[in-house]
Order: sequence, then C-alpha cells, then structure tokens
Amino acid sequence: MEYRRLGASGLKVPALSFGAGTFGGSGPLFGAWGSTDARGARRLVDICLDAGVTMFDTADVYSAGASEEVLGEAVKGRRDRVLLSTKTSLPTGDGPEDAGSSRSRLIRACDAALRRLGTDHIDLFQLHAYDAGTPVEEVLSTLDGLVRAGKVRYLGVSNFAGWQIMKSLAAADRHGHPRYVAHQVYYSLVGRDYEWDLLPLALDQGLGAVVWSPLGWGRLTGRIRRGTPPPAGSRLHETAAFGPPVDDEHLYTVVDALDEVAAETGRAVPQIAINWLLHRPTVATVVIGARDETQLRQNLGAVGWSLTPEQVARLDAASARTAPYPHFPYQRQEGFARLNPAPV
Repeated sequence: MEYRRLGASGLKVPALSFGAGTFGGSGPLFGAWGSTDARGARRLVDICLDAGVTMFDTADVYSAGASEEVLGEAVKGRRDRVLLSTKTSLPTGDGPEDAGSSRSRLIRACDAALRRLGTDHIDLFQLHAYDAGTPVEEVLSTLDGLVRAGKVRYLGVSNFAGWQIMKSLAAADRHGHPRYVAHQVYYSLVGRDYEWDLLPLALDQGLGAVVWSPLGWGRLTGRIRRGTPPPAGSRLHETAAFGPPVDDEHLYTVVDALDEVAAETGRAVPQIAINWLLHRPTVATVVIGARDETQLRQNLGAVGWSLTPEQVARLDAASARTAPYPHFPYQRQEGFARLNPAPV
C-alpha cells in the first residue's frame, strides 16, 4: 500500500481508506448500503489491515451513530494501528442543537463520537456540511479547542464550496487556528465537477482530497450496461435519489471505455475506475466500501499497478464534460489556457 501526506500536513494516509457506511446499517439509505455487525466488521478490518489500509472513515449521521459504534468494536485492541476519521454537522435529530457547527454542537458531537468509537482521540475530524448560520470564527475557535484538548488530531471538511473553504482558511490564518488539511469530496469518472474549482483550490491551499463514492454511487461496478436496467441486487433501486445525478448516455459512454480498458488489462471495471482516481492531482486517499469480503478484495486490487498514458487519455476523453462558466473559455481557448494550464 502506498501512503501519502494528507494535504499540507504531516499525517500520512493510505491511498485507499475504508468507508464504514455499511456498518450497522439502518433506515432507507444506510440500510440499503449494508448492515454489517461487529463480527463482520472485525473481519473486514482484518482484511484491510493485512492489505495496509489503515484509515477508516465514518460519520455520526451514518445509521444514527451505529456505524461509529460498530467500527469502534471492530478496531478494539488495535487502536494504535488505525486512523479513525469521522464527520459531524448534518442533522442527527429534530432539536435546535442537533445540526450545524455551533460551539455547543461540535463539542457534544465530538464527545459522543469519542464515546461511540471507544477512543480518546479522533485522527481526522471533518465538518460534513457548511453551516451558514454559525460564524466561521466560532467554528474554528471551537475546533482549535478540541485539538488543544487532544481530542482531535487533524481537521477537514466535506462537501464545501470553494468560497466556504477560503473564508474558513482565511479566518484560520488571521486568528492562528489550525487549518483544514482535508476535503472529503465526490469525485469519479462520471462526476468530475471537483476539477473546476475545488481541485485548483486544493493545490493552492494544501488540501488533500478524501474521495467518496469513487464508483459513481454504485454505477461503475461493472454490472450496469447500455440498454439494460440495474441488476436486481443493485442498491441503486433504493438509493439513486440520494446520490449525485448522472446522465444515462454519459454513464454508458464511460462504461464502454472502462469495458475496453478492462479487456486490455484483465482488471475489473471498479479497479480501473479507482486506479484512474488514484493518479489525479490532490487525491490523498480514495474511500472504498464493501458489504462483504468479495467486494473488499476486488476494490483492494485497484492499487499496485498503473494504466498506460493512452488508456488514461481514453478514459479522460470518455468522461470529459464541457466546463461551466467561467471555466469553459480556459478549457476551449488557447489564450486562456496559456495563462492557466490545467492542473493534470
């Protein structure tokens, strides 16, 4: 396993991390993802650690905290061998303090996550969404306090817009608070919006991308083909409305290219899709999920090899979309491109 620095920090993370959203699954979304219990989770953690996957990502909103609880049980007795990443800010209840990033919410959420995970510190603590109602100075000073108290090691965000990140980083610099070093983002061959604003920002500001849903919300598993509906066992039947939208024709174009590369390399479609991501700028770690050992072992096969430049170019072309304004002039016109070369 390759280990990479997480943004402009000293923390080294594995190129692949494990997403624990399938642990303890309940409800219409997370129940469809999976419902791995502590015993099954411990077996998946065993496989991950044998492969060098040492970071495990969860959130308080995953199955109302059950994911954190199961993950805590699964790593019990080997906490010093793993990195634990969790997230907060999304609603976990109907009360006024059950959502957002206020000082009281963050302190309570951190303490609750520590209790559920069965640990005294969180290696990467991330805000799951931007809270427009809480001043960034309040958020950052609270996070600073959690770091100083030893409850949190490193800070990150997830699903933030570029201006929200920059406002936060500017405030952190102004007041001497710890900076965010990670941005957990959606990025895949069928979802490359990250590249227009957030990737250049990450390069400039030292943010490592922690990629979620690298298989396009289950669309790049190799089981979806042009002219055929998702197979009966696909979670898309129940979860498509929760995830990022993908135009069908664009999806099929990308899948066709993946099938060609799969035939040439002897690799599975998901392995190719993940391997492509691992070589993109700013990507520190790609979060893989699995409901069983077979899925996990297949996804672990995405590391240790490289696509050829021609294969990468083919996948790039198949997955490319016209950039939104104000980016398309830089994509299409030579004068703009000379001033701002693409970060690839």
